[in-house]
Amino acid sequence: MISKIEALMAEVETLTANSAEELEALRIKYLSKKGAINDLMADFRNVPAEQKKEVGMRLNALKTRATERIAELKEAFETNDSGAAEMDLTRTAYPIELGTRHPLSIVKNEIIDIFARMGFALADGPEVEDDWHVFSSMNFAEDHPARDMQDTFFIEAHPDIILRTHTSSVQSRVMETSQPPIRIICPGRVYRNEAISYRAHCFFHQVEALYVDKNVSFTDLKQALLLFAKEMFGEDTKIRLRPSYFPVTEPSAEMDISCNICGGKGCPFCKGTGWVEILGCGMVDPNVLEANGIDSKVYSGYALGMGIERITNLKYQVKDLRMFSENDVRFLKEFEAAN
Repeated sequence: MISKIEALMAEVETLTANSAEELEALRIKYLSKKGAINDLMADFRNVPAEQKKEVGMRLNALKTRATERIAELKEAFETNDSGAAEMDLTRTAYPIELGTRHPLSIVKNEIIDIFARMGFALADGPEVEDDWHVFSSMNFAEDHPARDMQDTFFIEAHPDIILRTHTSSVQSRVMETSQPPIRIICPGRVYRNEAISYRAHCFFHQVEALYVDKNVSFTDLKQALLLFAKEMFGEDTKIRLRPSYFPVTEPSAEMDISCNICGGKGCPFCKGTGWVEILGCGMVDPNVLEANGIDSKVYSGYALGMGIERITNLKYQVKDLRMFSENDVRFLKEFEAAN
């Protein structure tokens, strides 16, 4: 028995394997229930009593060494792959190519940063909203076209629950829970029931801003708009305001900037006018303040809103709005330098 143990110990010390399959075969040969070491242990009952102590110690040592040897060979495969592969010291520390920020995220963050430097805090709200916060609290009449199925996504079986059509609902939620001074910027995704084309989509992104305090005037609004335009599009950018109508504001205006492609001289992008419309704005209607629990006789304010896709188009001349949501990696790679 002792001679058999010694012979197996010598075999174990010289074990080698060139593949994982060979290693598994060695484990089965020596350590499985039908393996050589288990066979010796089965014969242990036939060993004379005076030799049992020595034989038992040798058997245990053999099994331990066989287990260690198999583990050593396995570790060698895992760390060195049997020498088949070596470490490439010229390989980059980042073998996985890093991604880039989405162009809409780049522009959104730039807008937020500009308004943050003017003292505006970031505010957020739910995309699935109720009629009150989206329409009624924002001075939309009961028969306003924006409430129609052609413009708004309604939640089936819940006619008062909708997908927000603008981020003005965030302004309402802030006003009803806060008292002036209020100075917030509200970026987010909004939804409109529109046909998808190169110039329109059923969802897009907006940034709206609200400032409510004592003695806020249209002059304050114009100064904020001029500063934003120069920070976003360059120091030479000019602005102009045209009278318009929005239920939330009175008086209301649309703001144009001098075309950043032709410098105001006229080109196909600005349709030869030298101006490009980028946002709507105005003084907050007193009805909106009162509906949200703010005394319009004491406080006034201004609001403005813009589409992030629109601003992104102006900065990067993206011709098709659908590109923003198609997740084409080739398109996203074009904005690596803007990160």
